[in-house]
Amino acid sequence: MSKEFLGRGWKFPVKLSSIGSIDESQYEVDIKEAIKIIATTSMGERVMLPEFGCGIYDYVFESPSTTILGLIQESVRNSLIKWEPRIDLNDVSVSMEGSDKNKLLIEISYTVRTTNNQYNLVYPFYLKE
Repeated sequence: MSKEFLGRGWKFPVKLSSIGSIDESQYEVDIKEAIKIIATTSMGERVMLPEFGCGIYDYVFESPSTTILGLIQESVRNSLIKWEPRIDLNDVSVSMEGSDKNKLLIEISYTVRTTNNQYNLVYPFYLKE
């Protein structure tokens, strides 16, 4: 079965191949990279599409609390539901990593709609950079 329907796009971060063309990612890798792009793009960062992205950087200088973790979780959830139509979002959770209160782990569990394959992604996010 062909996976062409899952799509392809520029590799993230963008880099050149050995022959000088832009590297591409495809299928599930492209979806994973798209999720990272959505999560790491601040709202308003893309001039031609200012509503694209996620609001997690609004909380970068906040002290970690249950409220802040919930707001980050909701921001990631809403952004992925809005901007990544190739997945069903199973769960988003945000937790502090051990004793480092400035490092959060954003865990994203999703299912690729067309293949019904499930994936997990853990994205580290740092407060008070």
